[in-house]
Amino acid sequence: MQRTAMIDSALVNLTVDQRVILHRVRWDEYETLLAIRGEDSVPRMTYLEGTLELMTPSRDHETVKKTLARLLEAYGDELGIELEGYGSWTLKREETERGAEPDECYSIGKAGEVPDIAIEVNWTSGGLDKLKVYNRLGVREVWMWDNGVIAVWVLRGERYERAPRSERLPQIDLELLCSLLDLPTQTAAVRELRARLRAGKSS
Repeated sequence: MQRTAMIDSALVNLTVDQRVILHRVRWDEYETLLAIRGEDSVPRMTYLEGTLELMTPSRDHETVKKTLARLLEAYGDELGIELEGYGSWTLKREETERGAEPDECYSIGKAGEVPDIAIEVNWTSGGLDKLKVYNRLGVREVWMWDNGVIAVWVLRGERYERAPRSERLPQIDLELLCSLLDLPTQTAAVRELRARLRAGKSS
């Protein structure tokens, strides 16, 4: 019985993101924690006006985000888009008390102070409101994957509005990207994407 419980616990750890929320964290303490963590990719940190979220993503979370990244990069390559990826680039702005580390982020062409697009995978519910963080960091679009669908949020003034498709990359078929996540491997997904795009060009 104990062995079964241990196996069940291990499976949960693989599929559920682990989060810790800390309150009344000063900006200098947030900066110190970033420095202590260094170049490690976890835990990912999100800071919002004194509240700090520490998140260790599950394997499933990381699989979805990595597959999306590979598909988007292959899509950009096929269409000749100057797409620059920066992974979980630490974005922060002390004056607005905001800090975030997206699952993936991209600029179209040369990067500015912030990426054009941040991608977030909502694998496990809960945590800080990422849109409330990103809006004061100035990220123009946030793509939120949730349960097989990518919702596009476009920054208008100081608020995000839901959009039917990306405005920065309107040529990308997000439904197609999501449909390929069910293939057995990332490589198979990328190959299928390239095949479909090339077939479309030749038809």
